[in-house]
Amino acid sequence: MTSFKRKATGRATLPSYPRTRISPASNLTLITSTGISSLDDILGGGLPLSCSLVFAAPDVHSSYGELVQKYFVAQGLASGQRICVVGQNTADFVGDIMWISKSQVWNAPESEEEDEGDASQKVKIAWRYEKMKQFKTTVGDMNQNGESFCLPFELSSRVPREVIEEAVDKKMVQFVDSGREGLSTSRVLGEISKELERDTTVPLRICIPGLGSAAWGNLTGQGMLYFLHSLKSLLHKHGHGCASISLAPEISTSGWGGAGWMEKVGWATDGAVTISAFTANPALSSIFPGHHGLVEIHRLPAPHTQSPPSDRFSTLRGLGTSGENNLAFKCTRKRLVFETLHLDVEGGTSERRTPAAAAAKKTTTTTTKRRVVFEDNEF
Repeated sequence: MTSFKRKATGRATLPSYPRTRISPASNLTLITSTGISSLDDILGGGLPLSCSLVFAAPDVHSSYGELVQKYFVAQGLASGQRICVVGQNTADFVGDIMWISKSQVWNAPESEEEDEGDASQKVKIAWRYEKMKQFKTTVGDMNQNGESFCLPFELSSRVPREVIEEAVDKKMVQFVDSGREGLSTSRVLGEISKELERDTTVPLRICIPGLGSAAWGNLTGQGMLYFLHSLKSLLHKHGHGCASISLAPEISTSGWGGAGWMEKVGWATDGAVTISAFTANPALSSIFPGHHGLVEIHRLPAPHTQSPPSDRFSTLRGLGTSGENNLAFKCTRKRLVFETLHLDVEGGTSERRTPAAAAAKKTTTTTTKRRVVFEDNEF
């Protein structure tokens, strides 16, 4: 009598890393938080390991691209993950990141600033509608089962110096000075490769703020694409690393590297997003007073899947309905948040800016006089 045994199929088990979770789109992908809960939603849950994400901030009067990188570093530092910061004055950059407020509990909601508005700015509505749920333009925290996936950082708080010193002593934070003499982009890639190979038991966050600035020398468009594509290849070889990059404002415009520059950047990386502030355009600021800029998505990471997880799992993008939502961002006193683009209750302005035409006033006056004369003749 023969006995039959079921052949066990070998499944590759994912390693367990701190502050990571399995992607909702693929069991082969681990994701980690960017430090901004609403940005995690746009990415479909978080930034996948082995992927790179580029932010372009073309406005020279603001530094929102650098602010996103500080969230990325703060999340890694608080999560016990390794960090490699590439750029100029990297120690000062890390020392200026935001931190968790002492009065903030770890599983608390991101903020309650929406309820802190002045009473005079609230719209008077019928009493029967006052207890209805307020219209939401963004998402809350994405914590599950009490697990703090995205930590509640506050812009008004700064990281304690002791935390940074301890992380540097334990080699959890490494600096690569791109402005050092004789350090080319190929050598920067070599330094990053060494960090990826040094320890594979802890995720490595690679942060590159201001790529293409004066500290990088005379970097051409071709050299930029070569660097980004080489970094992308390095990350694909090491499944425990991820990178967040912000371009310098002068090279974040669509025409800097020729036609279709941002599309080229998107193909050289796993994801590319443009955050355009309203600082240089007062007209947009008056139309959208509740926002500080627009968000344009060029490409999003999609490891082990044919389509980005964001297409199915993002609440803000809203692709589950008839069309995609327009996205914007705003920076409040406590946090940076991405949300859907919308006009205010009064259509973007608080008063009528264009007075009635003179011809319309004259016609109204004439009609009134004729009606009065007609009534006098009648009586």
